[in-house]
Amino acid sequence: MSPTGISSGPRVILSPRKSLLLICAAFGIFANVSARAQLPYINAGPDSAFAQIDFAQMYLDQQNRAAKKSEQRGIEDKKLIDSGIVSALDLAAPNKAVQEFNHASNLFKAQNSKEATKYLQKAIQAYPKFVTAHVVLGLAYLDQGDPAAKSEFETAAKLDPRFAAPLLNLGLLALSQKDFANAQSELEKAAYLSPNNPKILSALAFAQNGDHQFSETLKTVHRVHSLEHRGMANIHYLAAAAAVALDDPDTVQQELTLFLSEDPTNAMAPIARKNLQILARRKNGPILAARITGTTESGTAGTASDSRPLQTFPNGERLEAQLNTVKDEAGSTCEVCAPAGSTDGNTENKHEPAMAAPGWTVRSVVDETALFFSVSNHGHMVSGLDLSNIQVRDDDKPPERVLQFIPQSKLPLRLGLLIDTSGSVQDRFSFEKRAATRFLQRILNGPSDLGFVAGFNSETTVTQDFTAVPAELGAGVEHLSNGGGTALFDAVSSACWKLGAYPDNERVAKVLVILSDGEDNSSHRSLKQSVQDAEASGVTIYTLSTREDAGPRTDADKILEILAERSGGEAMFPGDILALEKSLDRMRDLIRSRYLIDYRPAGFEPNGHYRTIHITAEKDGKHLQIHARKGYYARIESPAN
Repeated sequence: MSPTGISSGPRVILSPRKSLLLICAAFGIFANVSARAQLPYINAGPDSAFAQIDFAQMYLDQQNRAAKKSEQRGIEDKKLIDSGIVSALDLAAPNKAVQEFNHASNLFKAQNSKEATKYLQKAIQAYPKFVTAHVVLGLAYLDQGDPAAKSEFETAAKLDPRFAAPLLNLGLLALSQKDFANAQSELEKAAYLSPNNPKILSALAFAQNGDHQFSETLKTVHRVHSLEHRGMANIHYLAAAAAVALDDPDTVQQELTLFLSEDPTNAMAPIARKNLQILARRKNGPILAARITGTTESGTAGTASDSRPLQTFPNGERLEAQLNTVKDEAGSTCEVCAPAGSTDGNTENKHEPAMAAPGWTVRSVVDETALFFSVSNHGHMVSGLDLSNIQVRDDDKPPERVLQFIPQSKLPLRLGLLIDTSGSVQDRFSFEKRAATRFLQRILNGPSDLGFVAGFNSETTVTQDFTAVPAELGAGVEHLSNGGGTALFDAVSSACWKLGAYPDNERVAKVLVILSDGEDNSSHRSLKQSVQDAEASGVTIYTLSTREDAGPRTDADKILEILAERSGGEAMFPGDILALEKSLDRMRDLIRSRYLIDYRPAGFEPNGHYRTIHITAEKDGKHLQIHARKGYYARIESPAN
């Protein structure tokens, strides 16, 4: 077996030199491979140091603290410091500084980092040794693409060398820039201070693997596995990649099996099962992966557990801020964009994406754009078109060459059905499930089509993994339960990467259908990041609003429109729960009647700029309506590996 795979027979799809890029998106080490993107470890998510700190609850104001006995106060302070939640210096922050921090905290959680920055600066001005304020200010700068983020992390580390959070952030920032040596140095310091923190150790394993220290990677992964590491199963996938580099098929098999047992519906699970089958055939033994099913560790399909409804609003500052982040993006440069050719979600005979989906194999660079679009005439879908009926302009130029033009009905379908299970849809949930089940029974056309079902509230739960059997998908819908908050953007990103990661050897159509009211009160991802994830994974999104009234258009409605239109899909607003099934029937027709055109763009340059697409169609002298994405970001020339 060679360092990049097993030499004979079917190739194991684990390239250790590429393993960091291949699995970082699904694991959550990177949201994108650029410092301008938030890293899930260092954003406002539940795994970040920032989100674990709520001074409004933890901080004892000076008057209450003074009233307590000195000994008891010292014990409580030591607990806070030893837990790694706060720096020792933070406990001396005056009330004014804490109030400014709390105000910034609320703004940051609402994903308004620009305004949060002002209050964090005031907090630091009131108390320059406010270590956590420096850390969170670094996160705010990072969210805005400001290089000052690094200096804030460094300031925090100098103020309190025994506080691990700034070292973790410095390490993750270096990881995002593929500076594996510096990342490892910072993360080793953090791990020394917090030796039992699985998040720090997981990041360290990524740095070690990126620096080709494969034996050390396995040792660190074993440390993570010995700790409580819920939601971090991907660390075993990383270990399998390291084991491939070490020519150790037994460890590859062991780590992939652990990965699947801990997270069987993970986006990379199909790749892991395929690799296990390859390894089993080599050993002339039974296919071990056949015993691995799409259930949770307890053996049953996961369901939402939080039945407490959280309030959401169709209009409000949170959704308005999200919409503002995606205004007037065309013409900008994207450093973490989906490259030309990613618009169909298939990398066959193309190139490695700038933001690689887990499991995509690396091929030679051939700049192609493969675009799905639908054609209608006064609301009726138009079939039977040929290339002579179509004109394409890519960046105002006709294609250099059209490589393929076919109806989507001739391509296999990869479908994700994402259903809002939050408390905001409680009254109509049963009807929505019945309509969704009937939709699934009609959308798949044989064994070449595959779909999965997931529900989302504060978390995303896959209740039926990829299958070609409509009855199994229907059972997945029935397993959904209602209640909890709403994390729409997180769910969209997760579903897009799951579709993008599926190991197909042929061109397929990747579609995500979302049933939701468009509200969000819990996501750690942003709307902009969700749109970027759809572009990078080549997924077309169709949204169907579950809102029951037909009043003025809300911010939540606009959210659903942007998710659909930016990906080349369509948003539907029945306005009546009884019209939901009819809308799903129309959506099925839309999805099945699309066309695919694959072409080489003229004058293409790998510069990261946004390239507009304009398609026109005409038949029998009639101008037809086109539904397609408006453009894409060109890839950026990747350095040689």
